[in-house]
Amino acid sequence: MQKLLLPKAIFVPNNSNGNHLYHFLHYRSIVKVRLKWVKNRSLDNIIDKETDLKAACLLKDAIKRFPTGFLTAKSVADWQKLLGLTVPVLRFLRRYPTLFSEFPHARYANLPCFRLTDTALLLDSQEQSIHQNYESDTVERLCRVLMMMKSRTVPLQSLHPLKWDLGLPDNFEKLLIPKYPNYFQFVKALNGVTCLRLVQWQEEFAVSALQRSNESKEMGNKYEQFKKGQTTLAFPMRFPRGYGAQKKVRAWMEEFQKLPYISPYEDSRQIDPNSELMEKRVVGVLHELLSLTIHKKTKRNYLRSLREQLILPHKFTRLFTRYPGIFYLSLKCKTTTVALREGYQQGKLVNPHPLARLRDKFYHVMRTGLVYRNKGANMIPEDILLNDVEDETGPHESEGECETGDDCYVETSEIEEVSDEE
Repeated sequence: MQKLLLPKAIFVPNNSNGNHLYHFLHYRSIVKVRLKWVKNRSLDNIIDKETDLKAACLLKDAIKRFPTGFLTAKSVADWQKLLGLTVPVLRFLRRYPTLFSEFPHARYANLPCFRLTDTALLLDSQEQSIHQNYESDTVERLCRVLMMMKSRTVPLQSLHPLKWDLGLPDNFEKLLIPKYPNYFQFVKALNGVTCLRLVQWQEEFAVSALQRSNESKEMGNKYEQFKKGQTTLAFPMRFPRGYGAQKKVRAWMEEFQKLPYISPYEDSRQIDPNSELMEKRVVGVLHELLSLTIHKKTKRNYLRSLREQLILPHKFTRLFTRYPGIFYLSLKCKTTTVALREGYQQGKLVNPHPLARLRDKFYHVMRTGLVYRNKGANMIPEDILLNDVEDETGPHESEGECETGDDCYVETSEIEEVSDEE
């Protein structure tokens, strides 16, 4: 792991975990500015769309796992909360006849059953091909997640909710993990919970997304200076409209950016937990974890389940509203989702993963079924199933430093009530 020279710090290289240790003595405090939460309709629309998309994909996988090849209305009656839906599962299944074909049970005529349509099976086969072709990318992503944990271990019960966000294949613990014994192993925690552990530190993976993006940009010798400890790395900032022009906000962010950047793969146990340096380290950890997700977003509660392993403070979710130029906190679909602003441009993912492109196609098929109902299967052109489709999230905002369009200010107390829930 590279050596970073930090102000007023004692550097101790190569601890037992393969990381470097920093003993921080002191760092000057910076003045924080109280900011109001700003609603972003473009990102909210994306989150709203992908809530239904995720539920449909999870139902598809569940139907595939069932030995009968179909699900009954009775078996999914209690899945609404699990799938994150705001409507009953039966109504949701009937919304999308292009994916789910309804038929009566052979024994109980009044019991609706659902199997996958030919279109859904075709899309699923394309998804499996992507998982196979990009398996090394998936393994690397999972390694990076484990490398950020203080014990290089994560409970499966905390990893499973992140499965869709991280692009892990269904039944990854049975199909993927056993193929890589040099990377992963299952262990039992003291409380009996099954956990996934990283077998060996992977030094080649210990470079954060922020470091990689700066390394790849045409920045002259700036990145080389950073590696020598002569400069810092700045987080990309995209402020809601009006924030970027405020002198206090700019001054605060400039001071924040000047603080040393600490890779989320570095050991941070010796940093003062109440310091601004630790706050920037926490921002870096959350930035990296969101960068590892397919859609550059996840639910806040999924992150909360990893809080102790990631060495995050109790009220770390306040950082999402404290740094609105980096993160966006959405309250759509009766839950709280956090997104990485730099992951989206003009309402679309920047450099989307092939899995994200397939999911766009999946959503197009869903929408066709919703509009045309049972005739939807005949309304899907063959080339749509074989090629990528255009994004359908509707009107987009500008995602530049000063956004325009559908930003709207909301009283701070509303978002703080949600953020402070523990």
